[in-house]
Amino acid sequence: VGAALGGGGEKEEEGASEPPAPTFDVSTLKANSEPRAFAVEPSLFLDLLGASFSFLTRGGSGAFADGYKISLVPCDDTKYSPLSIGDYMLLETCSPTAELKAAARPLPLVLYEFEACPFCRKVREAVSILGLEVNFKPCPSGGNKYRRRVKRKYGDSATFPFLIDPNTGIRMFESDDIVSYLFKTYGDRTIPGSLTGGWRTALTAGLGLLPRLGVGGSAKNSDPPERPLTLWSYESSPFCKLVRERLCEYQIEHTQVSCPRGGTNRQRLYKEAGRFQVPYLQDPNTGVELFETAAILEYLDEVYGVETAAVKYL
Repeated sequence: VGAALGGGGEKEEEGASEPPAPTFDVSTLKANSEPRAFAVEPSLFLDLLGASFSFLTRGGSGAFADGYKISLVPCDDTKYSPLSIGDYMLLETCSPTAELKAAARPLPLVLYEFEACPFCRKVREAVSILGLEVNFKPCPSGGNKYRRRVKRKYGDSATFPFLIDPNTGIRMFESDDIVSYLFKTYGDRTIPGSLTGGWRTALTAGLGLLPRLGVGGSAKNSDPPERPLTLWSYESSPFCKLVRERLCEYQIEHTQVSCPRGGTNRQRLYKEAGRFQVPYLQDPNTGVELFETAAILEYLDEVYGVETAAVKYL
């Protein structure tokens, strides 16, 4: 399934191999790479402000897991909690259906899309709410990789987003159809009201993109790696959005591990990295693992960005 467009694959066995020794020295980055909760680099203040606008227009859709619940329980250092109060901590959870389906660890879905698209945004919100792992194949305007691949196979009239599910063999266009399919297959079949508004959903998603002025919509010169990166992220975070924009512009294939509030992947990252903070980038091509938006952006520029010559022709 998905052979023609790069879908499918096999699950990697956990613990099957040691991560490679880093081939990039993160200490050379000018930006701080040490994780700091809610810290904002002054150089990113305006970008983050613009990236936050969609949170307002979309009412935070994508921030919370399907069936989100919060409770006060005794402190347990082995579990992630956003807040401790004396001997108690806040525990965020999702619906039993979401937990069971997440525990099954299905193969990552494959999604052809681009960041500056309101229809793609709707699907990304659904992916985040359901806590899914998705292999993103960025298709910015002018892109010569995945966008061209879809257009060649399905014609110039093909639109985005385009989904391939290697678990069921389904392939589909149209954001509303994809959202409905995702909740029927990986949720409890109930689509949140934030995603059932028809043209209003697309309108508010589009309005949320306006302050970014098309960032993440057009391809930039780059040298993408052979192996996909892994990004721990969720849709409504402005910190994560800036990283996804750069990945899209550079046409860098990446697998997103969706981490909405209450989702089980927050506990996975807490266990794996010793803390929870997103965005968190893992690059198997260099062995680098990074928190902090500014550091990730600088890293992507240094390793995969290609400068445009000041003089094109002599």
